[in-house]
Amino acid sequence: MSRVGLKPVEIPSGVTIDIKGDVVTVKGPKGELSRTFSSDIKVNIEENVLTVARPSDHKEHRALHGTTRSLIANMVEGVTKGYEKGLEIIGVGYRASKSGEKLILNVGYSHPVEMVPEQGIDIEVPSNTKVVVKGIDKERVGAVAANIRAVRTPEPYKGKGIRYEGEYVRRKEGKTGK
Repeated sequence: MSRVGLKPVEIPSGVTIDIKGDVVTVKGPKGELSRTFSSDIKVNIEENVLTVARPSDHKEHRALHGTTRSLIANMVEGVTKGYEKGLEIIGVGYRASKSGEKLILNVGYSHPVEMVPEQGIDIEVPSNTKVVVKGIDKERVGAVAANIRAVRTPEPYKGKGIRYEGEYVRRKEGKTGK
């Protein structure tokens, strides 16, 4: 039994949810998100509380039950608070800057790497070793942050590279360490 799927989603004031067939649209102060879900899972709204129900205990229905509820809860939180993901740049001479909308990364290559964020995603550079990705869609914020991190993943010997804030990079001993 899905414990996540049974938990109701509280709808805060200022947020409206429209359900038309399989499409759920969430509007809030920060923007609007829309997503198509499986037609087997039923979504109900009663007095500012959203509940998700499944038709049977088949394995696929159990999986979709909790996933649907989590995705809708993330949409509600995104349009009210928004999401952000922090990245740290570690290494001598490694730095980030912003030129207009472009993020420019100097991370040890012979050329700077330029990245243009997709629409609805904001990239901030509070210092030359920190990058913050912000947006209302949790999935897209995580994907953009992962693409930035993939430019130079942290290496295990010196720890140089781009890592998530608070990420632990397991270090290895070099040739001389015994």
